Amino acid sequence: MSSLDAPLADIIGGKAATALDKAYELRTVGDLLRHYPRRYAERGELTDLADLRVGDQVTVLAEVQRAHRRQMRSRRGSLFEVTVGDGRRTLTLTFFNQPWRERDLTVGRLGLFAGKVTAFKGARQLNSPDYQLLGEADDESGGSAEDFAGALIPVYRATAGLPSWTIARCVRLALDALDPPPDPLPAPLRARHKLLDLGTALRAIHQPADHAEKEAGRKRLKWDEALTLQVVLAQRRLAAAARPAVPRPPRPAGLVEAFEARLPFELTDGQRSIGDLLTAELAQPHPMHRLLQGEVGSGKTVCALAGMLQVVDAGGQAALLAPTEVLAAQHARSLRSLLGPLALAGELGAEDPATRVALLTGSLSAPARRAALAEAVSGEAGIVVGTHALLSEGVEFADLGLVVIDEQHRFGVEQRDKLRAKAGSPPHVLVMTATPIPRTVAMTVYGDLETVALRELPRGRAPIASTVVPAAEKPGWLDRAWVRLREEVAAGHQAYVVCPRIGEGADPDEDVSDLDGPDEASDGDGPARRPPVAVLDVAPMLADGPLAGLRLGVLHGRLPTDTKDAVMRAFAAGELDVLVATTVVEVGVDVPNATVMVVLDADRFGVSQLHQLRGRVGRGSAPGLCLLVTDAPPDTDARDRLAAVASTLDGFELARIDLEQRREGDILGSGQSGKSSLKLLSLLRDEDLIGTARDEATELVTADPELARHPELAAAVAELVAAGKAEYLEKT
Repeated sequence: MSSLDAPLADIIGGKAATALDKAYELRTVGDLLRHYPRRYAERGELTDLADLRVGDQVTVLAEVQRAHRRQMRSRRGSLFEVTVGDGRRTLTLTFFNQPWRERDLTVGRLGLFAGKVTAFKGARQLNSPDYQLLGEADDESGGSAEDFAGALIPVYRATAGLPSWTIARCVRLALDALDPPPDPLPAPLRARHKLLDLGTALRAIHQPADHAEKEAGRKRLKWDEALTLQVVLAQRRLAAAARPAVPRPPRPAGLVEAFEARLPFELTDGQRSIGDLLTAELAQPHPMHRLLQGEVGSGKTVCALAGMLQVVDAGGQAALLAPTEVLAAQHARSLRSLLGPLALAGELGAEDPATRVALLTGSLSAPARRAALAEAVSGEAGIVVGTHALLSEGVEFADLGLVVIDEQHRFGVEQRDKLRAKAGSPPHVLVMTATPIPRTVAMTVYGDLETVALRELPRGRAPIASTVVPAAEKPGWLDRAWVRLREEVAAGHQAYVVCPRIGEGADPDEDVSDLDGPDEASDGDGPARRPPVAVLDVAPMLADGPLAGLRLGVLHGRLPTDTKDAVMRAFAAGELDVLVATTVVEVGVDVPNATVMVVLDADRFGVSQLHQLRGRVGRGSAPGLCLLVTDAPPDTDARDRLAAVASTLDGFELARIDLEQRREGDILGSGQSGKSSLKLLSLLRDEDLIGTARDEATELVTADPELARHPELAAAVAELVAAGKAEYLEKT
């Protein structure tokens, strides 16, 4: 008998163990038993062959309909062709110089067939596929009774050299040898939620007798994933609450009151509510860990600035970390503009009280950098805004009390942690994002942060209309888009034209969109896509064509900092009519006079990114217009995505759509955390389960912080942390 930690080679043999290790890094019995079936083939219900795409590695359950062997004319040997079907569609199997296949593949036989889908003369086929016929127990050509005893046949993610039924056979051997494993879920919890024990659940998901048994196994194993992750987060929250921090209480007649008194607009109810929340949390003797998410243009920066000023009033400093130099410079300008004389400490015209806002980026001149560093280390600058340059050695603060991180997903774990380490004691942390996050993602990815949402837009904010422009089908619509842009400029407004690439061989950088696959990717057997359009190609085309005579500027991440800053200043001052840019304008750029945005190759951008881009227009009193130009064919996922963006301005609804269309491992930060620990749990579909697991984890950790009374659960949590799968959560 064996345990979940037993090496696979001891149970299934060295050759099979080596194959599983090479294909999927499965090395122990536990690794194999958590390689769950991707789906189940059901006896009497053949695979729908209509879903097969050229290039897919598939395993299908089908029936042999025809079989024919013939001599090849162009070369020596024979070709054996077999037609299998599901009753509606067919698939061809081809075998070269393998006449003995005729004995197996006779009309009426049912089997599993595995291989890569290819196309020949318009017909889909599998060349020399592996197969496993489903026969009687004493039929040597069929699978054994043990392999295919149930009505549901597990189909595993497989490779060309490791078919599904081979994995199924290894799983059976592992289950047969498995001792009842220790269960990480406490018995009272299992009883409350009617969950199977671990050993029974593993058998139920791999060898289910029916759908009910399969679902019972899946439910239990989802709980394993949800609870262990939520316990990690509950422990982090408890540890954060226990750490000491310098309280930063509000000061009467200080900067906060002076700032709010000079605001030229009235705060929304949402801004006031969040302001009160931040005021209370900053005054606590333990670090605030708060995620502030909100709609594009909802006024998060004003809330954050009030919090930063409260810390300055209490004798500390605040650092605002932005992902790009354009955004950092924009933040610095916005803060100084909002503060006015309150940001002129030490200068003529300053009010009392006052502070200073310093800007620190990597491309500052040596004198400017020295001045910014001096203001930070002396405490003269109460607010220091910067890019990753803030993380550099030599950047020091007098008393860093609050770290504000804008667009957290743009920063790596180590970068965020470096900035927090520059504080003498644990600083308060405020994370801002204009990309709304579904509740389940917030509970999981940002589970050690307390989340608050700002949904209300400022009063007087104009609506934004969005339209999909299908340029390939209706080229006249694109012509009309340029006419519409010119009309807005003639009315005294300004416009953006956004492209996915820079052009002229420039490498992608932080401001270039995440494209939907390679530039010239093919959708299975469809035509190859052209490369996405580029700023350096589009700008001269527009200047010589549909936008001739207008004042055009170019902005992208490869321009020198001084040039980028000059272009943005010129656009903000109304000296440019149109800004042709990459996604450097995605966040933080605030030009109220800009009313129209044309996004070229819009299908190359993600849902949330399009929502962010669209938020750059309609920021003043005039209505905004966003035109999403695409060559994507109708009735495709790309067009559905664009239609969804055009149909609603609700970023939270769009975030759910985005989550439905993306791999959840990406959302969980798999680039930072290694392989995703979520194999069954769906952040979208299992919202109730995740919420319940969070409550259970909080109760367990509150009563027993080190899980001393739950050693099996403690071991599962330790394994999760040791594997690095939760490491990035500790530093969010």
